[in-house]
Amino acid sequence: MSRIEVPMPQMGESIAEGTVSKWLKEVGDAVERDEPILEISTDKVDAEIPSPSAGSLTEILVAEGETVEVGTIVAYIDPNGAGGSTTAAATPAEAEPSKETAAVTPPAAAPTTPPPASPEPDDPSCTATSEERLRTRSTPVVRRIAAEAGVDISRVTGTGHQGRVTKQDILAFIERGRVADTAPAPEPAPSPPTAPPVPVATHPVPPTPTPSPRTPTPAPATADPRPAPPSGDDLWRRFAREVEHPAFPVREEDRVETMDKVRRLTAEHMVLSKRIHSHVHSIIEIDFSVVDRIRRENKARWAKRGARVSYTAFVAWACSRILRDFPSINGVLSGKNIIYRGAVNLGMAVDLNPGLIVPVIHDADDLSLVGTARKIIDLATRAKARQLSPSEIQGATFTITNPGVLGTMVGMPIIPKGTSAILGTGSIEKRVVVLTDPDSGQDSMAIRKRSYFSLGYDHRLVDGADSARFLSSLKELLEDFPEDA
Repeated sequence: MSRIEVPMPQMGESIAEGTVSKWLKEVGDAVERDEPILEISTDKVDAEIPSPSAGSLTEILVAEGETVEVGTIVAYIDPNGAGGSTTAAATPAEAEPSKETAAVTPPAAAPTTPPPASPEPDDPSCTATSEERLRTRSTPVVRRIAAEAGVDISRVTGTGHQGRVTKQDILAFIERGRVADTAPAPEPAPSPPTAPPVPVATHPVPPTPTPSPRTPTPAPATADPRPAPPSGDDLWRRFAREVEHPAFPVREEDRVETMDKVRRLTAEHMVLSKRIHSHVHSIIEIDFSVVDRIRRENKARWAKRGARVSYTAFVAWACSRILRDFPSINGVLSGKNIIYRGAVNLGMAVDLNPGLIVPVIHDADDLSLVGTARKIIDLATRAKARQLSPSEIQGATFTITNPGVLGTMVGMPIIPKGTSAILGTGSIEKRVVVLTDPDSGQDSMAIRKRSYFSLGYDHRLVDGADSARFLSSLKELLEDFPEDA
């Protein structure tokens, strides 16, 4: 029977794996082409996966909650099948009954057709028991991690569906230092053979010299039972890709909850970013008097066009215009190379309360001020409704986060992976400042709307002078904002 494969899709250029969140169809159900059959979660987005063909779902290979690499086959569809077909293959959960079920299930009637021929006896998979086959089942991600660490997966206790070993299982096994348990025990040293009887010498035998008391007899060498440490390349790869959070004791009055996906991924990304990027921050104060005046004068006109232009839109528009003049801030280090990005794609942090997501305005330097404002509102609205597509959260070259909207004076944000800088905007407040008259040189006190901006940058690529020039250019543009933007 010809069946159509349903693979784990590629949901973004930097996404290597996905988790099956929920199956929307069961084995035997009829499906239409492009009808959603399952939900998946990645470290960037949740999405429904449509059926590639009409027919019936004949087999599910990956259970809910399991994580597999992109391209892994998760199910099969029979294009000629009908819903509820008795020929549909059972899911893994149905394929092997539990011990309780097996104990009360009456034996099935003997088949009228002869059983299939026995497999070849030299096939190792045929001689293994069903429990051994079940315990060695795992995803490609788990097998790769196990191979790199030299771990026998059959020795790892699986917590996945029917005992399947998950990514968390193998990482926890390695971190607990149990890799040594998978190494074969060293063979005992063979006993020395019994010396044959020494014949009577026909010539004088010189006496055997005895070692001097001052010369210690070297101890016999023994094998080191500890596992070999990871190589330099493997250690760096794990350091840059894996996170293990320390555990702390729980007190009687405490409440413990498992991290949801957004919190878990945020925690991992922040730790990895701090490990990799050389974080430095610069701060500057910006006067928003001109921006505030432009907003007041054009608010009614923008409202007629259905647009609402926030302070953040002014900042995003200004950043998009000057980033091309600072290629290092809009670039990223990649191995021993520097990538200078050809587009200006602004990541705009959105508070999900709880959680955080960063949708991206692609080619932001092509948009007008009003176009930038509309894009920000559209992305933020759909981000909170979980309606973003994978492409809308990929490819940022520079990020803006606005803790000031909640009253924060200034923040020190962490640089997102794959970029070299992030701008944090503080609250815009009225402050008393000293102004100097350009003609008379006299100083006076005045009330102005001001804000502190902080630029977090990767000092491996961005020099302090470059960050200062960037902030100075941003300050100049915002304080003398063009009327026709």
